[in-house]
Amino acid sequence: MNGFKKKENQYRRYGETCSVFLFMMFGKCLHLGVNKSRNKLVSNLIGRFCILKENMNCIETEDLSFRFNANETVLNNINLQIPQGSIYGFLGPNGAGKTTTLKIILGLLKKQQGTINIFNKSFEHNRIEILQKIGSLIEAPSLYSHLTATENLILLQKIYQCPKTRVNEVLEIVGLSDTGKKKAGQFSLGMKQRLSIAIALLHSPVLLILDEPINGLDPNGIIKIRELLKKINAEYKISILISSHLLSEIEKFVTHVGIIHKGNILFQGTLYDLDLKQKNSSLISFETNNTNKTLEIFKTNNLIPVAHNGHVEIPNVSKEIISKLNLQLVSNGIEVYQITTIKTDLETIFIDLTKN
Repeated sequence: MNGFKKKENQYRRYGETCSVFLFMMFGKCLHLGVNKSRNKLVSNLIGRFCILKENMNCIETEDLSFRFNANETVLNNINLQIPQGSIYGFLGPNGAGKTTTLKIILGLLKKQQGTINIFNKSFEHNRIEILQKIGSLIEAPSLYSHLTATENLILLQKIYQCPKTRVNEVLEIVGLSDTGKKKAGQFSLGMKQRLSIAIALLHSPVLLILDEPINGLDPNGIIKIRELLKKINAEYKISILISSHLLSEIEKFVTHVGIIHKGNILFQGTLYDLDLKQKNSSLISFETNNTNKTLEIFKTNNLIPVAHNGHVEIPNVSKEIISKLNLQLVSNGIEVYQITTIKTDLETIFIDLTKN
């Protein structure tokens, strides 16, 4: 099994080359009239390579570690897997190591240990080529406050040497095309963040890396950034890596989540995986007229009940089991006043993970 996994990783790394080769083989088979079974075999191989290519990670780090000094480990063996086409929320409290990780991925801090692959290529050996495909916003927006939004973009358009038409295009995308002669220094924080995202989009990247873009924004500003990022991802097929400490906001639009705390990855997976974790950590609460007897009956059902504030709580179970327990209680002369589900929100899971 391990050998197959290793081969599959190799195929993913060289998927494009192999896919081209297989398409050539398939065409040759058709041209020569090779039997149908061989055509089917080659067709299946092509399909497998296409699936591998679609499932490719745009960023992979392996055992990424970093120290500012001998006594302060900032990152400890960070293994990120950020799928192509995803919106990946990189979450953690302040000081968890989010910004440091992003800076190392972008080459703003020198890597000390581990490997970084972006677009299936080693960042160390393909730095310029890779960075040309990435747009980024790290920490505070870097703008010329005495220039308008258009003037800020024209300045960088000349540096990037991209078409001048991109200036109006990105202003339209971020919703700043009507700012006219208003100077960037007069913009609200939300407008500055959107202008910074416009700058990051100017050279038509395929990946955006954004560090805390919603930090400090009012609710309206957060909504605008959220809708903008969803639009960029859906309409322009741009993968997004966004860091934040606000899980309650990030969960509304990301597809994948990574949680970091004190330089360690505590969770990584899809938002569905995190929702499942939430569901599994929910409780069922029973309010009855006899707490002690309720506890005894639940224990006979191989459950682990806990008495809390006059209620008996058990881990989340199916509605069929809840019905069975209710029937047992009533048949034993216990009055059941209320049965409720106590849901653990994602914010609580996040806090529990980082506490533990």
